[in-house]
Amino acid sequence: MKIGNDITSIQYLRAIAAISVLCFHVSETYGLEFKVGAAGVDIFFVISGFIMWVATEGRPVGPREFMLRRLIRIVPLYWIATAITFVVAVLKPQFFFNTDLSIGNLIGSLFFLPIMRDEALHPVVEQGWTLSYEMFFYLIFSISLLLPELRRFWFMIAAMVTVVIVHYLLPFSYVRVFSEPVILEFAAGIVIGRLWKQGFRLPFRAAIGLMIAGFVLLLASDLMVHVDRAVRWGVPAVLLLSGAVFAERERSVPKLAFLHFLGDASYSIYVWHVLTGIMVTALLLRVGVPHAAQPAFIALGSLAFAIVCHLYIERPILRKTRLVRPQPASAADAKG
Repeated sequence: MKIGNDITSIQYLRAIAAISVLCFHVSETYGLEFKVGAAGVDIFFVISGFIMWVATEGRPVGPREFMLRRLIRIVPLYWIATAITFVVAVLKPQFFFNTDLSIGNLIGSLFFLPIMRDEALHPVVEQGWTLSYEMFFYLIFSISLLLPELRRFWFMIAAMVTVVIVHYLLPFSYVRVFSEPVILEFAAGIVIGRLWKQGFRLPFRAAIGLMIAGFVLLLASDLMVHVDRAVRWGVPAVLLLSGAVFAERERSVPKLAFLHFLGDASYSIYVWHVLTGIMVTALLLRVGVPHAAQPAFIALGSLAFAIVCHLYIERPILRKTRLVRPQPASAADAKG
């Protein structure tokens, strides 16, 4: 499913979302204020709902094929990152003070069912909790593929809303964690995707207005600390994505090769950045880089190492599984 790669603004949002989460984790480590960076997760969730709908509407895709392709896309890289993180954490536990290194959590993490602590999921790869929600969404989406298209759309919306309603009816439990309102962000992406496929248009200025509104709400999100993230960061993410794709429908977006490349590398950046950040931190401590300069070096170094992982781990996996075509070296804006 390569639809997202063909919409330039989606590529850019992927890159921005991954780097935002990276910077959030670095800032969190050093007590800096960049909580809004966590909203990159919400942007990813809305993008996921959008792409899954756009990539399957009007195509003869069955549940088995859909889930197989999703598993091939998500699992190999995540398993490699989980295994390496686990080994490094066992060898250097002082850098992973909040990680559960039990065999049970390792196995649970590999199958997107990690341990639960403080009403949240805690896999070996810290940020991997979001992939548990992705897989839950894929499971519901695959079931919807058994239905005719119109019914499929309403089934997805009804299913996601029902799950969230159940969240408020259940006592605290493992199941309740998977019914957090954040999954409505996938549903919002589906709505945008259906409008996109139906040829819906917005005046360019209106679309840009949505993007500006989303950006302003993100800047103001620090004032909404006690508001659920589905509202605090989910609503701005929906505005950003819808504004971006409908603005691009009216006017082409400049092709910035490096930003497009970062969009391709966004999954690797997301999956690897905590581990690579720890590696860079250890190196900086050994070299003796001043404390004040460390966050910038860690962010840049972590990004660089994650890009290497994309080029030499993720891309070979995708080529072997035929999810991407070999790309001409001279094509700066070649589609992924």
